[in-house]
Amino acid sequence: MGKKVVVALAGNPNSGKTTIFNQLTGARQHVGNYPGVTVEVRDGQREHGGLSMKIVDLPGTYSLTAYSAEEVVARNFIIEEKPDVVVDIIDASNLERNLYLAVELLELKAPLVLAFNMSDEAKSRGYEFDTEKLSRFFGAPVVQTIGHKGIGISELLDAIASVAQNRKEGGSSPSVSYGKEIEEEIAAIIALLKKTLPPPSETDLRWLALKLLENDKEARGRFKSPELNGQIAKSASRIEKLIGDSPETAIAARRYGFISGACQESVRSTIEIRHTISDRIDAVVTNRVMAMPIFLGLMYLVFKVTFSLGRVPMAWIEKFFGWLGGAIESLWPPDSTSLVKDLLVQGVIGGVGGVLTFLPVILVLFLAIAFLEDSGYMARAAFIMDRVMHKIGLHGKSFIPLLIGFGCTVPAIMATRTLENRRDRLTTMLVAPLMSCGARLPIYALIIPAFFQERYQAAMLWTIYMIGILLAIVTAKLLRRTILKGESVPFVMELPPYRMPTFTGLAMHTWERGWLFMRKAGTIILGISILLWALTTFPRLSPNDAALFESERQAARGSNLSPDALDEKLAQIDGEEAEKALQYSAAGRCGRVIEPLLKPMGFDWKIGTALIGAIAAKEVFVAQMGVLYSVSNAEERSDTLREKLRSLYTPLTGFCIMLFCLVSAPCMATFAVTTRESGSLKWGLLQFGGLTLLAYILTIIAFQTGRLLG
Repeated sequence: MGKKVVVALAGNPNSGKTTIFNQLTGARQHVGNYPGVTVEVRDGQREHGGLSMKIVDLPGTYSLTAYSAEEVVARNFIIEEKPDVVVDIIDASNLERNLYLAVELLELKAPLVLAFNMSDEAKSRGYEFDTEKLSRFFGAPVVQTIGHKGIGISELLDAIASVAQNRKEGGSSPSVSYGKEIEEEIAAIIALLKKTLPPPSETDLRWLALKLLENDKEARGRFKSPELNGQIAKSASRIEKLIGDSPETAIAARRYGFISGACQESVRSTIEIRHTISDRIDAVVTNRVMAMPIFLGLMYLVFKVTFSLGRVPMAWIEKFFGWLGGAIESLWPPDSTSLVKDLLVQGVIGGVGGVLTFLPVILVLFLAIAFLEDSGYMARAAFIMDRVMHKIGLHGKSFIPLLIGFGCTVPAIMATRTLENRRDRLTTMLVAPLMSCGARLPIYALIIPAFFQERYQAAMLWTIYMIGILLAIVTAKLLRRTILKGESVPFVMELPPYRMPTFTGLAMHTWERGWLFMRKAGTIILGISILLWALTTFPRLSPNDAALFESERQAARGSNLSPDALDEKLAQIDGEEAEKALQYSAAGRCGRVIEPLLKPMGFDWKIGTALIGAIAAKEVFVAQMGVLYSVSNAEERSDTLREKLRSLYTPLTGFCIMLFCLVSAPCMATFAVTTRESGSLKWGLLQFGGLTLLAYILTIIAFQTGRLLG
């Protein structure tokens, strides 16, 4: 007699489980009541592959949440008896409903075999299965069976023997992600469970935390801790407030999303079948022909709304900072050359105020993205891009961190932790800065209205975002063919059902991202603005040069010019003096040194000094341009900056500025987090240097091509 193993047969009622049990055990069966309850449990014997199998036929159950006595027995046997193998018998003709139990068994880390029973009926209904993919997605072998004909039974026994002999405790397997809100509450409950319970495995704790959140009666009955029960109630309330559904509904929706994603990837329907509302929507938005145009069209609509809704409040903020600058200037005499006045008006208000002016545009964009995320569409966007990603050696899961990069590159790089394969992680990490983060949006919001008519503004913003996505795809392909060669790990793209986002959830997601931007403006950008003001102010013009400009002013005042002509002449002298002073400053000298490198891109030394500042944080480019082109009339500063840019540069130069800022070296925070997450300074340096070189080459090509085309 071989090694003894216990095999549990689980499955939904009417899945053909009893038929499979009879095929496996024949006449060697025993029927008895489960200890403590009047529920019959049958078991039988089978010898196969050198193993002596005790096969237990559990009562039918739809999930591991216990409602009836039969479900309690099935659940407790799996949890407490810990069988060597659990075979989930699945009605293959009703796959998505039957796989719910499989997902729960997957979460429990049970040693699992999936038996797709009634596969002949599924085939007659037009289903074809990619069992190899399904096996990888669920971390378990998949065997197709026809129970009443005995087809597939030998293969099922082989799979059972293989799992029993190769079982590893605590091995890694796929898992369901429940989204940021629910995962945070799971973590909070796990932290309290560690204090309350003796140390079981992390898997048990996570599974138990989920059951407590689902308000499972059996699980809740185990605990009397006021602290734990208070946390469960608090977590349930927060989830319902943010998501708009109870935790039970939200968790079930995520599981069905996991199942839907797996079926989208590995199940093909050859004839028409009935669909849910989400399925009917998906039939359009994930259609192979329509999916990409719909995605691109939605992105265009987002940018159109961003500019349309953001324009008016942006003008209010511009006027506020203009008024504030004027009020501060009025504290000094008109001809004052006070350094304190210049610092406050040009350094602080011209820098930080110039960046905060674009806050409405950023908030509208974040709100639009939050709506698409919470409605369930962004998961579809990742699914759509999965087809493209597969061709470059990645998969759709890599697109999720890239989508996060539209908000900020730092959390996007941290989100690559969800990728199992190190090559996938590194590739995604290296190309993540090519997504236009919120820090670049102030640059676009400054440049686009300055050079392009209103009817073209949304199209220009859409174009620059699409360039980033395409460059990320091409760069990732290059990396996967060269320094990061290797296989990609398969995964399930979770497709949650569509839902109307809650006001609270949208407000919280928008506020979180907007607050990060404002906090950066009040700390990093403030500090850099002051530093850049100092670099553009010192060393000051020599007394001889200052005296020369003053003598020119005196000569102008002593001439017979009309009042308007005199004002124009004095403004011209002030501008020449300001430019001379800027050239004489430390920033001006640095800009002059690198100007020969900048000219092929169509940039002058002033743009160069602003780009140097943008290395610390991209928004600083706008702050620096505000300092460089500061004017005496603070109430018109924003409009004057756009007018100055429009008078000095062409739309081609404006486009090249956006292109260079899109592609070039990410901010220092991104460099730091890439180095940390990759575990090596070389990857941070490769990202920093490689993207800067790529930006330089592409911008030269764009500018020179534009010049040739006139």
